[in-house]
Amino acid sequence: MDPAALTVDLNADLGEGFGVWRLTDDEGLLDVVTSANVACGFHAGDPSTMRRVCEAAAARGVSVGAHVAYRDLAGFGRRFVDVAPDELHDDVVYQLAALVGTAASVGARVRYVKPHGALYNAVVHHEEQAAAVVRAVAAVDASLPLVGLPGSAVLRLAGQAGLATVTEAFADRAYTAQGTLVSRRLPGAVLTDVATVVARCVAMATGRPVADVDGAPLQVSARSLCVHGDTPGAVGTARAVRAGLEAAGVRVAAFA
Repeated sequence: MDPAALTVDLNADLGEGFGVWRLTDDEGLLDVVTSANVACGFHAGDPSTMRRVCEAAAARGVSVGAHVAYRDLAGFGRRFVDVAPDELHDDVVYQLAALVGTAASVGARVRYVKPHGALYNAVVHHEEQAAAVVRAVAAVDASLPLVGLPGSAVLRLAGQAGLATVTEAFADRAYTAQGTLVSRRLPGAVLTDVATVVARCVAMATGRPVADVDGAPLQVSARSLCVHGDTPGAVGTARAVRAGLEAAGVRVAAFA
């Protein structure tokens, strides 16, 4: 594959704080990434944080996305919640509507939706919750693309519903042989060696396989690469990833 013909988005989860507590270096990451997944208040974030991140993203020309989650501040949205589909639908509508209004207040616009944490992983296989997320996005703004794992139920259902879909890969996460993310409860789930992360990103962006958690080759196809904002050294890692992609001839630009 000719890398010169490729374009990939680089996204990060931002606004993941609450009140005076800040987990992510939003300004530092916004200087590097092309898309910002903004926490909408259910796993992290609050109205002022949402406004601040949207305003900073707009000033830099970074696309704003709604990072919707389970209602789980205490668990940072990383615990599965067996919520009824209709309730999950309403929760996603509420979060998306909040960010749409917040972004509009500072001259920005929400351009996509990406589930967070345990919800992201659940809708890979959980048909009812995946359908609830799709219905919620379609109800608020059917023009918004939905970001998710390649081969996931949520992207399949989104496509069937007429929504645009965006496949995503993770710069700093290990994969199982099935192409799903290794649980954060297991050792080696989060990758911290910058050189390894950069090499994997370049491989994924140029159509080459990466090693799964067992060392076997795994093909991961994605239009967007995520660097987790809460991973230690996230800003430095994001800079290295972007530099590595551009050095390989891959254009880094937002998909929306």
